[in-house]
Amino acid sequence: MTVAPWIWVAFFAFILAVLAFDLFFHREAREMSTKEALGWVAFYVTLGFAFTFVIWAWQGGTAAGEYFAGYLIEYSLSVDNIFVFVLLLTYFAVPTELQHRVLFWGIVGALVSRIAFIAGGAALLDAFHFMTYIFGAFLVFTAVRMARQKELEVHPDKSLTLRAFRRVIPMTEGYRGDRFFVREDGRRMATQLLAVAVVVNVTDIVFAVDSIPAIFAVTRETFIVFSSNAFAIMGLRALYFVLQDLVKRFEYLQTGLAIVLGFVGAKMLLSDVFEIPIWISLLVIVVTLGLSVLISLRKTARAE
Repeated sequence: MTVAPWIWVAFFAFILAVLAFDLFFHREAREMSTKEALGWVAFYVTLGFAFTFVIWAWQGGTAAGEYFAGYLIEYSLSVDNIFVFVLLLTYFAVPTELQHRVLFWGIVGALVSRIAFIAGGAALLDAFHFMTYIFGAFLVFTAVRMARQKELEVHPDKSLTLRAFRRVIPMTEGYRGDRFFVREDGRRMATQLLAVAVVVNVTDIVFAVDSIPAIFAVTRETFIVFSSNAFAIMGLRALYFVLQDLVKRFEYLQTGLAIVLGFVGAKMLLSDVFEIPIWISLLVIVVTLGLSVLISLRKTARAE
């Protein structure tokens, strides 16, 4: 798959335009209603889904299937990550009207870090064929760990990043509206809002360690890897405001994700012996994630 430089430039310009459009509508600190959040989720999901047809018209059905499979994996992993964001924003007592600002810049940082991860992963796979087996084994290990993990625990108070940040940069006690920096007592200080944004960004880097190898198991095309990541990540913020009170309902989503990661890990390990067609991969991903969500919702509905 040959991607001309101007296509990359045009795609980055489109991503920046979408983010600027979003930021313009949320330039004032305010609480986002569930109705508004649902509208933005629909907007971003529509963008991500529509791009499948762009890939189809440009590169054909196989490439479109790879993109859509990668998008589903990344979007599903982002749903699982929302639980972590809920814990972080609750721990730091971030006011509801400021949460969108934190998550927005977290998304921007995530896009930048994913570029580095994707470029590094692609370079390793191109230079060393044995990295395919290392990535595959890592995904299988991650799947087993995820399946055995009963409850996700987050301890922001033990974060080395937060401790280092507070030692290096003078910080205010509490928040100062939606500002990241203020001048108090004659010196420039960071607010707690910036500290939370830094922790969110570092947390996403940890998430990327799992998600990037997973999508490389579906496709080796760098443009497809990044575009599917970008569309999934951009919609994460709006999805947070929809699911922040509902995320615990998806009890079996983690199990479904473990199965998907185990499958794509095995796909990578067997790539030299048998190449699993993309339509089978897509079918496994859709059915597994769909069943995990349906079973979760059915169980919580019965409990209620």
